[in-house]
Amino acid sequence: MYEIDFSVPAHIHFIGIGGISMSALAEILKTKGFSISGSDSHASPLTERLEEEGIRVVIGQKADNITDDIDVVVYTAAVHPDNPEYAAADEKGLPILSRAELLGQIMRNYPTAVAVAGTHGKTTTTSMIAEMLVASDADPTITVGGILPSIGGNVRIGGSGTFVTEACEYTNSFLSFFPTIALILNVDADHLDFFKDLDDIASSFHRFAGLLPEDGTLIIGKDSKKYEDVVRDLTCRVVTFGFDPASDYTAENITFDELGHASFDCVIRGEKAGRISLSVPGRHNILNALAAAACGRTLGIPDSIAFKGIGSFTGTNRRFEIKGKLGDITVVDDYAHHPSEIRATLEAAKMYPHRDLWLVFQPHTYTRTQALLGEFADALSLADHIVLADIYAAREKNTIGISSDDLRALLAEKGKDAVYFPDFGEIEDYLLEHCAENDLLMTMGAGNVFEIGEALLGKS
Repeated sequence: MYEIDFSVPAHIHFIGIGGISMSALAEILKTKGFSISGSDSHASPLTERLEEEGIRVVIGQKADNITDDIDVVVYTAAVHPDNPEYAAADEKGLPILSRAELLGQIMRNYPTAVAVAGTHGKTTTTSMIAEMLVASDADPTITVGGILPSIGGNVRIGGSGTFVTEACEYTNSFLSFFPTIALILNVDADHLDFFKDLDDIASSFHRFAGLLPEDGTLIIGKDSKKYEDVVRDLTCRVVTFGFDPASDYTAENITFDELGHASFDCVIRGEKAGRISLSVPGRHNILNALAAAACGRTLGIPDSIAFKGIGSFTGTNRRFEIKGKLGDITVVDDYAHHPSEIRATLEAAKMYPHRDLWLVFQPHTYTRTQALLGEFADALSLADHIVLADIYAAREKNTIGISSDDLRALLAEKGKDAVYFPDFGEIEDYLLEHCAENDLLMTMGAGNVFEIGEALLGKS
């Protein structure tokens, strides 16, 4: 693999520069003196921000974008060798790195590198850690998979030796990283278009944990599936968190306010260290907060500052994001796209004031929908009314003949009020006709389903 010499800034071109992680890496390298250019299939607030920072962004990907002054090309996971820019770079003999390989090389420049992994909760936990570090004046560099208001976007470029990033397991990309502190929040069956099964996923997380040096620290959910498989034979320090009382970090005296925000005593190895009051809803966020608290102590942040920072986190975009009011109907959007995430988010929604809970769900990828169809139906059943959109293809083609109507049929068998419309406009009309005063309307999925709520609010 090609190694970038960070002492000799070069011209790096990003194929897919508008991605949440790619755009952050582009900004980081620009501050280090690199010349940056990139392309994306469409304009977005992220590409506009890059242009404001003086980075050349071309909308549309074509071979001509690979100019002779480019030294290195970086590509996102959605880009394949038949992409015209990738093919042109390959033909020119240019060094080509994946996003994960570049991120790993950047991490090696920081003495303290925190990588937040897990099937669920990465963005929230990374954001909580960010809030702690900023509150403690640690001046960290942070990349997060969402827009975090307190840092003004998806990246914060600091001047210290601390770097914090999310670490995704898909295609084993996090195996290119060099963490000194790693968090594994949970291990669940997902990305089954790449992994064979849960054992294969656990093996990947085990290899990720094995990247830690002997003086490194793994922070892991003790309640996680395959916990023993992940931690076996590790030489690093292992710190646990969870609802299991035997965890190093656990929660006692849990209460919830009228909006579903939890408060609890953070108990560290049997000793009460203080109380954490969250500003985001749901029981699942207690676990995210415990993981962040463990990371805070590992980083040397005083508990009082860490707990206050965790409590100040009010959410990122697309994580129980309150979009506005449609009359007396509250419109919320969430990124959940796995049954475990859906269940956790809907349980949080049930604690939020409302009459009926309406859920507009857009399944994400055909393989995930087919593999977890029954689990999706069980989780979605927590809503009072379910409206299904077409499956969001993302990187896939529908070669398996699965449809959102298959999910609707399963929900109907369970006696649930479920309908399916292939067109967003039909969904909007249906909701306008059927939602009533004081209902809670949630759009959910990793695709573009949020556009439905935004369109409705534009019509109010």
